[in-house]
Amino acid sequence: MSKSLYETLGVNENASADEIKKAYRKLARKYHPDINKDESAVDKFKEINAAYEVLSDKEKKQQYDQFGDQMFGGQNFHDFARGQGQGVDLDEILRQMFGGGGGFGGAQGGFGGFGGPDLDTQARITVPFMVSINGGKHNVSANGQSFDIKIPAGIKSGETMRVRSKGKQYQGQAGDLLIQVEVASSDEYERKGDNLYKSFDVPLKEALFGGKISVNTPQKEVSLKVPKNTKNGQKFRLKGKGVADRKTAMRGDLYLVANVVLPDIDMLDEDLKKVLEEKL
Repeated sequence: MSKSLYETLGVNENASADEIKKAYRKLARKYHPDINKDESAVDKFKEINAAYEVLSDKEKKQQYDQFGDQMFGGQNFHDFARGQGQGVDLDEILRQMFGGGGGFGGAQGGFGGFGGPDLDTQARITVPFMVSINGGKHNVSANGQSFDIKIPAGIKSGETMRVRSKGKQYQGQAGDLLIQVEVASSDEYERKGDNLYKSFDVPLKEALFGGKISVNTPQKEVSLKVPKNTKNGQKFRLKGKGVADRKTAMRGDLYLVANVVLPDIDMLDEDLKKVLEEKL
């Protein structure tokens, strides 16, 4: 029986959980789009993450070990993934295929629940920007229930979260709630991939002569040393202070963009104004 998910991660069927995790991390680093600029790396990265989604989960792995590539219509996983087209979330497709309480093709098993009603429901939520960056709790009301869900750090707009057993109920069984996430915009930060950009004020004195300025970041307040002759728009990179990648746990960077604040000339001492006018 063919089991191409193991081939995707480059391990054998008897690999331990630690061996599977180690292989995944090695491949994820190799094919991460921020590191590997080859166009094919994006699709390879998706396949690696989706394979790990199944093989790192005890129940999903057990189900796959029983049925192998039959679950992909007899195709190997590479061909199955290519057949899903561009822009799809392979992880979510596999979660739906392998999710539920029954076995392969059972009433509540893979492939959307053959043999029984579809009990899954959908909802939309808007998550505060800082919660999307740092993670946290968010209250959801759906199907007559109100409950908190855990928002993972690094989530993006358009992603779908699955909450088990919070869908419709039928004869003692419960479907899942599929939540499409929208992230609220921020007046303070701009997100580009896993990097964050933020403008911060630099008084003219510190811009000219250098100094330290306190700046709030998503994690904590930092004291940033600005050199003399700092220019307006100059960027300062804080490595690893951006957004965490949900798959690799690698963090992007935070770029602080200097906004040099000029003093109100009418508020300056007359002697200083005269010197400035003469010397500048």
